[in-house]
Amino acid sequence: MRNWIPLLIGASLLMHSCGDQAASDNAAAAVETPLSGQSAVKDDDSQKDVVKVAIGSADHSTLVKAVQAAGLVDVLSNAGPFTVFAPTNAAFDKLPAGTLDKLMQPSSKADLENILQYHVYVGVIKTDLMNDGQVLGQANGGNITISVKDGKVMVNGKATILASVPASNGIIHVIDEVLLP
Repeated sequence: MRNWIPLLIGASLLMHSCGDQAASDNAAAAVETPLSGQSAVKDDDSQKDVVKVAIGSADHSTLVKAVQAAGLVDVLSNAGPFTVFAPTNAAFDKLPAGTLDKLMQPSSKADLENILQYHVYVGVIKTDLMNDGQVLGQANGGNITISVKDGKVMVNGKATILASVPASNGIIHVIDEVLLP
């Protein structure tokens, strides 16, 4: 029996050290794995957030690229609620030549963020709750003015709301102009 005691103690230490090594390896892997924001959460069952809705729209590929370049994907993927006034690709095409290219450069990131945040109202406001002359404070600190005439809802007297799409964290109003602060 005495010959078995050192063997049992040795086996126990070996098993314990292997367990510690596995735990250590798992901890190291967890530290090395880069963490991602809310946009990295995979969920194919729930209603899509405003970013995922925009990504799924062929008419908003320019907006999606701009949101990515400005580093706002995670912000707009959070719980919100947000009302996003989303310019179509055709709206971006109306900007003066070279404007979008310049805004997409890393050196213009702050300007791009400012413009994109001017398209976001924190809260949910549907078109049937919008009133003529209503002023909304935007995420960048600026204000937009809503006008309603003959059932047509416009933003800042230029951008017409073409459609509204609900999302899990707010609502998207598709507009035909880029709003400039």
